[in-house]
Amino acid sequence: MENMNKPIKQKQSSGQVWIWLTALSTTIGLLMITGLLGLIFINGFSIFWPAKLQLFEMKDGSRFLGEVWEENEFKPETSTEYEKRLRVRIANRDIYSLDFKWLEEESIAAVSVPDSAILLERISWGQFYGFAQNLTVNNVTKAVGEAAVMRLLPEYQAKVDALLAQIRQIEKVEIEDISYKTNAVQQQLKQLERKKPPTMAGEKERNELNSQLQELQALFSKSEKRLGELRMRAGAYALTLRAASGEDRIIPLAKIIRSFQPNKMNWAQKTALYLARLWEFLSDDPREANMEGGVLPAIFGTVMMVFIMSLAVVPLGVLAAIYLQEYAKQGLFVKFLRIAVNNLAGVPSIVYGIFGLGFFVYVIGGSIDQLFFADSLPNPTFGTGGILWASLTLALLTVPVVIVTAEEGLAAVPSSVREGSVALGATKFETLWRVILPSASPSIFTGLILAIARAAGEVAPLMVTGVVKLAPSLPIDGYFPYIHLERKFMHLGFHIYDVGFQSPNVEAALPMVYATTLLLIVIVVALNLAAVFLRKHLQRRFAVTHL
Repeated sequence: MENMNKPIKQKQSSGQVWIWLTALSTTIGLLMITGLLGLIFINGFSIFWPAKLQLFEMKDGSRFLGEVWEENEFKPETSTEYEKRLRVRIANRDIYSLDFKWLEEESIAAVSVPDSAILLERISWGQFYGFAQNLTVNNVTKAVGEAAVMRLLPEYQAKVDALLAQIRQIEKVEIEDISYKTNAVQQQLKQLERKKPPTMAGEKERNELNSQLQELQALFSKSEKRLGELRMRAGAYALTLRAASGEDRIIPLAKIIRSFQPNKMNWAQKTALYLARLWEFLSDDPREANMEGGVLPAIFGTVMMVFIMSLAVVPLGVLAAIYLQEYAKQGLFVKFLRIAVNNLAGVPSIVYGIFGLGFFVYVIGGSIDQLFFADSLPNPTFGTGGILWASLTLALLTVPVVIVTAEEGLAAVPSSVREGSVALGATKFETLWRVILPSASPSIFTGLILAIARAAGEVAPLMVTGVVKLAPSLPIDGYFPYIHLERKFMHLGFHIYDVGFQSPNVEAALPMVYATTLLLIVIVVALNLAAVFLRKHLQRRFAVTHL
């Protein structure tokens, strides 16, 4: 027995057991991460692929047309054996009031894959599955039956899309420009009203501004009239579809994003549609309570927030590290500061959010409004949540990481390098600026990478400092000062939370959650790779040789 325990004791004393345990735990962790990423990758990319539509005829006479999403087994209360059931996406939310339905295999009489089935992607009410009945223009029937409708539908849809493009041009460019100029004139009138007593020059300027205001209002009325005409022309085209249950629905072509027959499509056509859907996801605005459409505003807000945060956190963290390492007298006070910095890294993120709301938004933002935007009050300009305050809050959240890594980089520079620089006549500041900081720059970029990795996925601080469900406009546009840091913004992390947990239809929104999660991971990895590339470049450029 003693001889059998001897090899085990030898392995324990040599540390082999602990090596195997750490290797096992590392392997388990890698497998879990790989599984999670694989799940997100598969579900995130597969949602854009068009699936076939199947027609289910039930034994009770009902009929459902939809996509099979899931199969599983269940045990009925009246039976001792397991039976199979299908979770089918039946869409047609305006008819069924739900997107999915469980169908028991025992209740299905027949299943077919009709080539004539049509899938519509709509602006509202989600997708619609059905069969074409007729196509009308101004209530005049132009085509009857599936073949005739599908022959004319692309032509009419192209006409409607052209009209919708004109409508968007008027709404997003003309009316927005008129609104911007009108707001500017109204602000000038407010400033004149505050000047007392009124002067002749002021009265003349007021009359000119009122004249400009009337001209802008006339232009707005003309644009509104053109919008009404274009909407009437676009609304004249309508498609009648019949659901599998027998109900007919008249759907204006202006409410249709795209229409196709998935059961007739070959691989090339499905690939083209897949790429079109993927591009729409990356380049379009969200719709249908963020459950469909694209996430371009969220992508833009996430990336811009990370850049502003990086511009704020690096100087702040590096200056603090320089003071602690190069200038502060090492003692009890510096030790206390280092302990405080390390403890700040463990403070819950929502605490930083509340601090950002109180200090940045109410104190600093409110003071800016009082000093520079008094004419806009009581409507706040900077005294409310915005991308600037959210970015600064995340900079405070991540600054402890940058301080620690930057200080370690400064401490790693050999003392011989400092002494050599001073011996050649350089001052302490010149040595710091030209020798020490370049040598420590790889560590500084390491801190930036860690800061980006944490800040890009934070949601709690943003919810109280500027992020919103749907931002009416991006923080960058064509109006002076072009970059509007006071505006609210969208964020991919908050978009995931909103769609996954606040959506009125969580089951239908689940594909969007996977796709957005995958996109956020890709963006974080891309930002980190860019920082890693810069760090490697600086390591090669400022490599220090140890003699």
